[in-house]
Amino acid sequence: MKKKKKNKASTILLIVILLAGLALMLYPSVSDYWNSFRQSKAIANYAESVAMLNEDDYNKILTAAQEYNSSLSKKGNTTDDINSEEYESLLNVSGNGIMGYIEIPEINCSLPIYHGTDDSVLQIAVGHISWSSLPVGGGSSHCVLSGHRGLPSAKLFSNLDKLAEGDAFVLRVLDEVLTYEVDQILIVEPEDISSLFITQGEDYCTLVTCTPYGINTHRLLVRGHRIENIDESEQIRVTSDATQIEPLIVAPFAALPILIILFIYLLVPKKKKIDRGDEFEA
Repeated sequence: MKKKKKNKASTILLIVILLAGLALMLYPSVSDYWNSFRQSKAIANYAESVAMLNEDDYNKILTAAQEYNSSLSKKGNTTDDINSEEYESLLNVSGNGIMGYIEIPEINCSLPIYHGTDDSVLQIAVGHISWSSLPVGGGSSHCVLSGHRGLPSAKLFSNLDKLAEGDAFVLRVLDEVLTYEVDQILIVEPEDISSLFITQGEDYCTLVTCTPYGINTHRLLVRGHRIENIDESEQIRVTSDATQIEPLIVAPFAALPILIILFIYLLVPKKKKIDRGDEFEA
């Protein structure tokens, strides 16, 4: 009886270990897929809100953002506190803090852009650094967007280091399309923001993330300068990473049948072997 109880306890322990292992293996893929789905939905809701704007409201929102950028360029390069109430009201079409979204075809990335860089934002999307220019461009503007990489729950800017000079990324704000070509890639100390300031006469956008991957002691700065928009037929439009089947997602599900078979094997009671010596003695 004790042996049976011991075997049963061992089986239960093995099952628990298997389930825990399965959960750990599936978590990054499932979580990333779920976050990508939410990002797609946020982008779709934003586009719907923009489509509902009448012409007057649209022009007011765009003009207010452009005037804000103009005022920043006149102030000179500074990271002084901003009027947060004014800042958060600009480009907040749908009322949830989304300014627009970014598309990076080279790394198959499409993410909403939110006001600010609070941790709640950076866990799910890209954040706009509040003291930088708004993502509507302008003759003397420099928009800075920050995103995490290496999160177990979402890819976000994880593949940003794969961009090279000459690659392009696109900002879609309201119905405006702003295309930037990568012209500078830097690795700097976290406190070094000298490359993020406005350069008079230039229209820049810089993407910021942590580096090296998983260590995060420095910052990777990928800067682009504004260029003419690429023809729509040449642009790779991506709705979100959730619509793509990545090897990272496929691998756990390929292993799932093996785990199920092993699970069943552990549950099925095993037949007791006959002791041949006892049989002859009988």
